[in-house]
Amino acid sequence: MSDTPPTVTPILVQAPNGTEIELKAASTPTLIETTEEQKHEEEIYNTLTVTDNRTGKTYTLDITSNCIEAIKLLAIKDKEGVVTRSFDPAYMNTVCCKSSISFIDGDKGVLEYRGIPIRQLAENASLLETYFLIIYGELPKP
Repeated sequence: MSDTPPTVTPILVQAPNGTEIELKAASTPTLIETTEEQKHEEEIYNTLTVTDNRTGKTYTLDITSNCIEAIKLLAIKDKEGVVTRSFDPAYMNTVCCKSSISFIDGDKGVLEYRGIPIRQLAENASLLETYFLIIYGELPKP
């Protein structure tokens, strides 16, 4: 194992909304031994390391709530500079956002607004009460 750290080149990518995102690309993949202290830090700060075999560059992507931001893939380019895109036909593994308003689990048939099953709302709440729930986070008090 080499004691020399890889050369790290920060890459700035501009998202469609104008936000700049910085990724750090290592020029060569490296194997780093992990200490117990680092393992503890990794439990708090999760990352995914991706090596592009076309260019040999290694990228570190943050993992938040078991997700990576697909926009960060824009920093990964082939030798001609063409960006890498994610392709998810039928949205089988795409999350649009983390929401405190709604929760959907299609495999289990779950649809909730603010933690209340939609079936329960349809049977017991009016449309205006449901609007109130969505806006204020709780059903109106009688």
